[in-house]
Amino acid sequence: MTESSGWHARLAELGIRLPPVAAPVASYVPAVRSGSLVFTSGQLPFVDGGLRRTGKVGGSVDVEAAAADAKVCALNALAAIDELVGLDSVARVVRVVGYVASAEGFTGQPRVVNGASEFLAKIFGDAGQHARSAIGVAELPLGAPVEVELTVELSA
Repeated sequence: MTESSGWHARLAELGIRLPPVAAPVASYVPAVRSGSLVFTSGQLPFVDGGLRRTGKVGGSVDVEAAAADAKVCALNALAAIDELVGLDSVARVVRVVGYVASAEGFTGQPRVVNGASEFLAKIFGDAGQHARSAIGVAELPLGAPVEVELTVELSA
């Protein structure tokens, strides 16, 4: 798959629909373009306007549920990119940053953020290979267990 084949077509092939862009919960925009890069704001696992769950990973939220939430965050980030520049203009995913609200002693942040990384690889193939950080934090906005931001490069 190349970007010229169309990422929207790939999403349709996978049975994935982009959700509406999540409304910001503070004073920022969902995504910003600078040159050939698009940076998304941190995306929470909103579905139909609400969080799927709240809590800390390694506590009330298990790793599998948090990884599924990371996938939703990545999907929400793709929706923000699509609204700003059109998803079909993406050449590659450059970087993923995942924040995981972690219970004391929890060290499995990379496994949680794999939910986003594996989802992006499924859509973009080789163009979905990216640099990444998986960071454990004490709290996230609205009590979310995970937050994900993306940086993508646009086609020339």
